[in-house]
Amino acid sequence: MNARTILFLAAVCAAVITAACVQTEQPAHLQPLTVEAVNLSGANTTAASFAQYYASPALEIDARVPAYDLPLAPEDISNYGDVVLKVPLDTHAESLLAEHGFVVIANPFNPQEEDITRPYEILKERQLPIFITSDSLLHLYHIQFDETLRRIEEREFYDGIWQVSDHLLQESLAVHASAEGETKEAARRNAAFFAVGLSLLAPQPDQIIPEEEAWRYEETHFSREEADRYRVSVPAAVRDEVEAELALIEGHEGFATSPIFHYDEDYSQYVPRGHYTRSEKLKNYFKAMMWYGRMSFLLKGGTPDALVSAEDARIQTTGAAQITAAIAADPATQALWDRMYTVTAFYVGFSDDLGCYEYLEAMREVFGGTFDPAAVSEDEVAALKAELAAYRSPQIYGGTGNCQIPPPYSPEQADQCLESTKGFRLMGQRFIPDSYLFSRLVGPYTGTYTGTRQPFTLVGSIRGFPMGLDVMALLGSDRAKAILDETGNDEYSLYAARYAELESEFGNFTVADWNRNLYWSWLYSLKPLLADYGPGYPTFMQGEAWQDKQLNCALASWTELRHDTILYAKQSYTMEATAMPPEEQPVVGYVEPVPEFYHRLLALTRMTNAGLEEMEVLDSASKARLDRLEAVLERLEDISIRELEHEELSEDDYAFIRDFGDALEGVIEDVDDQAKKTTIVADVHTDANSRMVLEEGVGYVDMIVVAYRLPDGRILCGVGPVMTYHEFTQPMAERLTDEQWRAMLDASPPARPGWTASFAA
Repeated sequence: MNARTILFLAAVCAAVITAACVQTEQPAHLQPLTVEAVNLSGANTTAASFAQYYASPALEIDARVPAYDLPLAPEDISNYGDVVLKVPLDTHAESLLAEHGFVVIANPFNPQEEDITRPYEILKERQLPIFITSDSLLHLYHIQFDETLRRIEEREFYDGIWQVSDHLLQESLAVHASAEGETKEAARRNAAFFAVGLSLLAPQPDQIIPEEEAWRYEETHFSREEADRYRVSVPAAVRDEVEAELALIEGHEGFATSPIFHYDEDYSQYVPRGHYTRSEKLKNYFKAMMWYGRMSFLLKGGTPDALVSAEDARIQTTGAAQITAAIAADPATQALWDRMYTVTAFYVGFSDDLGCYEYLEAMREVFGGTFDPAAVSEDEVAALKAELAAYRSPQIYGGTGNCQIPPPYSPEQADQCLESTKGFRLMGQRFIPDSYLFSRLVGPYTGTYTGTRQPFTLVGSIRGFPMGLDVMALLGSDRAKAILDETGNDEYSLYAARYAELESEFGNFTVADWNRNLYWSWLYSLKPLLADYGPGYPTFMQGEAWQDKQLNCALASWTELRHDTILYAKQSYTMEATAMPPEEQPVVGYVEPVPEFYHRLLALTRMTNAGLEEMEVLDSASKARLDRLEAVLERLEDISIRELEHEELSEDDYAFIRDFGDALEGVIEDVDDQAKKTTIVADVHTDANSRMVLEEGVGYVDMIVVAYRLPDGRILCGVGPVMTYHEFTQPMAERLTDEQWRAMLDASPPARPGWTASFAA
């Protein structure tokens, strides 16, 4: 697939999707549950969409599981004695199980378990009925998403961005040698820009496989051949600025003025995080792509609200035009850039900022078919700036320039600040809906605090931090909205107005909108978990405690999504305000009965498989894992539907549940232990006022004990693994890696959200 075709030749506006293709979102608690077929493969969608890879068949479920009475007494549960003998419950846990029909406890087999698949093997060994959880399936999808992306980056994209950078450095030097005035200076700064990128990519001595015990480092370090190939010579004319930029990047202490771009940049963002700590090549790729994703060639300059001078804005716009022309003029470089951008866009989405496509279109309008990068007049630059001014503005404030806003902290001030960051990015970070809503639910957009408490979100007098609950509320969780209200985290003068606007906007998204790329489709898969389940569903699913448990699951999965996309997703910033008796009958397990969730996750997995295969970036091992995950999800969807319709499962079904750990082996085949761990962390928002970041973490694997009714009338208890979720703040200069998060979990873990007490003992 050619990215230019997607952006230029596809319709700019969203096309009308036929009724056979798209259904309106329906409340998940209505009975029977009916989900219409979705097939977007032949539909016209927006230019910035990969929805053609999304399809799912119709689904209809008549949920009619008989209820049991709460509170449950131990004698009501047929296998209670055997379960509590093997999985001890303290008094508090027993009371929660009785009250709600389920309870989550610390893993009694290994309180520091980091592999969510291992508990299934232990439960089978101890002959405990297995409860298959949505948590485990979401974690398995995370592994596929993260591993396929990591392999593409190491195998192909590192070399690709090196080649693009090297070519553009040489082109910049050529223009610099023949140009004069501001055009010459623009080319010189471009040379510095690419020299920084190449220097960040280049192997350092301690990153190269040592001669002794080389086998220890083969998977993590650069080979000597790579060290010889990836060398950079920084031109003398830009050496001082390049060394200064590299020092700031390596120092990663926070905001400082960029020696090349002359506005403030948040250098704390350059600490490799996520899966990028797993090899030296990935560390360097992270830093270089962060550089290319964050640094903007600004359009606006010289006005009181601008971040740079008028001269800098002209030079930066000229430089952006030179880069665009150089890419367009060389088919090999353009093909490399297109491939990297298109594949990463399939995972995360398209850039929130202007880039090569938009600048090329504007340049054709202004210059026609003739553009000499070495001879551009000031009037031509002015005309290009005027043309680009009419183009879309970024929707997420990503920290560019460390924009400061004085009282009265109005939305209009924030919009003006966002507009000042408009410009060109070589590989701009991507628009994601959660960063978008975060940026609208903090700072000037939400006004000043009106309550009398000290909520988590409060910084000074403004909402400095958003919360994961904001995301879940706008994905349809009434419980998340209620918790925000109960804790005072929505008590800001303009919060209700902003939330209403976002609720309306999100409520109008079609199925095609929700499945425009893998990032959005992952969020779409979480929505059924956030429903308020009514009559017909198992008793344990009908209360507020289950809503809290599912909220915990969805937040943990969202954290994994942010972790996997930490390099490409544009992070939001708050602008700085200057103020649980053996039976003769068999004891059998149970699948968490959320068929619509399995339905959507299956469609997402198929979308991932089909898209990556068509783009020819999917290796055979990754494809085999995705194929096996599809087969597992198909089986879980079928079983969960028959559970909800209160049908007796077959011996084969119960064997599948009992042996679920074995079924998962193919899904995680050839994946190393590091990639299987649940213990990951991601910073998702930066508050420029407190110089703190919002961290979202997934902790150790807990166990859930659930009481479920079978068609034969018995109530049994099953056990399964669930994820844990943490939300906390951290100094921006100390953004956490997964390794640091694991050390924190081991030594002094942050408290889990208070609302988890409703289901966790």
